[in-house]
Amino acid sequence: MKKHHLLMLGAGFMQKPAIESAKKLGWRVTVVDGNPKAVCASLADAFEPIDLKDTKALIEFAKKLKETENLDCVFTAGTDFSASVAAIAEACGFNSHSLEAALNATDKSRMRSRFASYGAPSPKFIETDSVMAQRINDCALKSGKWPFDEKTFPEKYPLVVKPVDNMGARGCITVFSLRELAEAVQTAVPLSRTGRAIIEEYMDGPEFSIDSLVFEDKLIITGFADRHIYYPPYFIEMGHTMPTEFSEEDRNAVIKAFAKGVKALGLSCGAAKGDMKLTSNGAMIGEIAARLSGGYMSGWTFPYASGLNLTEQALFLASGEKSPIFDDGNLKKLPKIANGVWYLPPEKWSAERAWISIPGKVQSVSGLKEAEKIKFLKDIFPRSGEGDTVVFPENNVEKCGNCISKADTRLKAVNAAEDAVASIEIRLEPCNAETKDFLESRKTFPPSAFQVSADVAADIDAIADERIFDSSIGWECQIPHSLRAYLEAKDWNHRTMKSVLDRFIELEPSAKLKMRTFWRYLIRGSLQGVLFAVDSCKKN
Repeated sequence: MKKHHLLMLGAGFMQKPAIESAKKLGWRVTVVDGNPKAVCASLADAFEPIDLKDTKALIEFAKKLKETENLDCVFTAGTDFSASVAAIAEACGFNSHSLEAALNATDKSRMRSRFASYGAPSPKFIETDSVMAQRINDCALKSGKWPFDEKTFPEKYPLVVKPVDNMGARGCITVFSLRELAEAVQTAVPLSRTGRAIIEEYMDGPEFSIDSLVFEDKLIITGFADRHIYYPPYFIEMGHTMPTEFSEEDRNAVIKAFAKGVKALGLSCGAAKGDMKLTSNGAMIGEIAARLSGGYMSGWTFPYASGLNLTEQALFLASGEKSPIFDDGNLKKLPKIANGVWYLPPEKWSAERAWISIPGKVQSVSGLKEAEKIKFLKDIFPRSGEGDTVVFPENNVEKCGNCISKADTRLKAVNAAEDAVASIEIRLEPCNAETKDFLESRKTFPPSAFQVSADVAADIDAIADERIFDSSIGWECQIPHSLRAYLEAKDWNHRTMKSVLDRFIELEPSAKLKMRTFWRYLIRGSLQGVLFAVDSCKKN
């Protein structure tokens, strides 16, 4: 096998599988990233600090390496820069999707237009920019009139607003009124590198992630996972599970829609990643990117579930070598979904779950060692530590960490990942204004840790000021009767209310707090809320 020289765009953690896979193959790896302190920069043979948005500088650097050090391929995974890969490949004669196709898969407005032209199922949309954002805002504040032609894009809520060229669900939000639309567009447009956003119809139903490889008019679906999306009006992925629990019929319908989208975009040589929905109107395309997935899927959960190093297979295509899974003998072993489309079924189950925090500043993180001991758990990736500022996430880059499992059944894999998340505790610094504001707030977003009825909330509010919660006598004799029905309810991090109460008594056996504050903060902020309350009392 030829020893290639790879130019890798990005040196973040999501690029680690690609760098390590190339090194394992014996390739030389040169990495470029705008951050010279990027976590995986040291893994490469050489590193060059170049802003990944500077396509001209990237191309010049690649040409130089081709002439002087036999550079012969370029790659990225889990970044926004698949178009940069295609531009470098076009300039240097490397294997890749065409630049046109990569641009189609990068710009959501172009993407939606291609889908519409080729009959690939996706929602109706309209593009907006800063000028249109001002017009929408004027309509919302003054006339209340819909700013678009009702025949081409009717006023029908909910709608979704997205920047045209960002990832991680940054700036993506569901809106239910003209005023909300105006605010969302004004937020989304500046988050776009080109100053544009799209407004599109809302798609109901479950969501899925697809990883695939495409080569010589053949498309192999290498990963199909259920995505677990929460916390509207935002789209926060709290994890994914592979393989899907949906029927073969539903899975194949989603795959066929995805295949139409890949054709529509013109993707022909490399990876393709899809965010798909199974709506009340059938399978529809959320987005398709010209790269492998981020979010731990292509580099972790898929290899765990399948036993196949997907990143390595994609690297073969980038290098000009035929990926072994495209051999005719291997294709004959795979289920054929449609003409030119195959599905690679996994052998095991893998689940990824995220943990999150209420707003504040981290005082300590505990439970990581306990989580590591959980059977079937493979990885724990903390992202927030002591001294870090944390927020309740409004996008997929604001979560605090991730746990990944592998098991021989779906239930074992899911339980392992969720039990690991439940074991990890972020304790926040006391007397923090942002934390207190969150715990005192009654807003629908961020949501409360435990969703209780209005009657229960009223019962808590009616507790007399002089009543005190005393840890030394346990919680069982102090819990409001109406709250007992929620003892098995789970918070954002998969802890039941009962387990939270038990843990609080264990951690703070002699705490005394106002009864009303204790139960309010528990409902609103789970264990973090009541620990913040007692720590703030101690400090004061």
